[in-house]
Amino acid sequence: MLTVIVGGFFGDEGKGKIAGYLALTGDYNYAVRTGAINAGHTVVYNNRVYRLRTVSAGFVNKSTKLLVPPGALIKLDVFFREVEELDVRDRIYVDYNTGVIEEIHVAREREDPVLRAIGSTFQGVGAAMADRVLRRLRVAREFPELREFLVDVPLVVNEALDRGEKVLVEGTQGTFLSLYHGTYPYVTSRDTTAPGILSEVGVGPRRVDHVLVVFKAYVTRVGEGPLEGELSVEELEKLGWIERGSVTGRLRRAAPFNFKLAERAVVLSSATCVAVTKIDALFPSARGVKSWDKLPREAREWVEEVESRLKRPVVLIGTGEQLEDVVDRSRDLGVEL
Repeated sequence: MLTVIVGGFFGDEGKGKIAGYLALTGDYNYAVRTGAINAGHTVVYNNRVYRLRTVSAGFVNKSTKLLVPPGALIKLDVFFREVEELDVRDRIYVDYNTGVIEEIHVAREREDPVLRAIGSTFQGVGAAMADRVLRRLRVAREFPELREFLVDVPLVVNEALDRGEKVLVEGTQGTFLSLYHGTYPYVTSRDTTAPGILSEVGVGPRRVDHVLVVFKAYVTRVGEGPLEGELSVEELEKLGWIERGSVTGRLRRAAPFNFKLAERAVVLSSATCVAVTKIDALFPSARGVKSWDKLPREAREWVEEVESRLKRPVVLIGTGEQLEDVVDRSRDLGVEL
């Protein structure tokens, strides 16, 4: 079984939390993290905060093997730091063709006034992607220090699916940061919808069982670009919606949940189901709740409106920071995850 996790807005929707929860409860054999180091996925597990830039949040399940696919970009210092901190050296693998960001890419971005204007994270990702298009980016097989981790990720994933094993693919950033479908030019350097994510991994659409699009109960965005309904910092403080980016530390801009964007995100990725995180930010009495019937009535009505508007089941509802703070409706709704 193959499940793909996609961000529904501009990133920071809680994909890491959802990926970690599914890996832990769904006994996935493999977890694949796409994207690059400009996106940080946060997991709070056993009262410890993990900010992941390369390794999948599926690391929380010690039986899950971790994969970095050919379409991803890693930076060696970030990769090895996470491998050691998470103690996953014996179960993480990198594709031969995974791109490697070097210091020259970071330096090039910091000197680029255009990237500064669009709100780049200056992690070297865009410069490395440009080099990849020009066929001059160095890839994992060219670095001796990565030799012990190298595998053919598309082959591993497809053979696992042939055996009936479970594979979780953790997408990066969000739908409207997509190079093709986002708020261009205020976008990232890759396609962040399900088709783009699958391409990075090396698996075809017919292998997919579920596309799970993750939305936060409100919209946030880091950096420049349009944000419909954007609230002032004063309004965000009153609502308790103040957040900072896990990679850059920059203040996240925020706006109320946007149904128009959510409906389009569902279409662009052919979503089969939906997850919503941080519902406790809208309904504080929902914090820490783990069953549907214990949610406040207003929260249940809001979720039902999301289901009605998006025409997709809301299978997971995040109710707090901890990984296990989730209302899991998948079984009740007949969705196997």
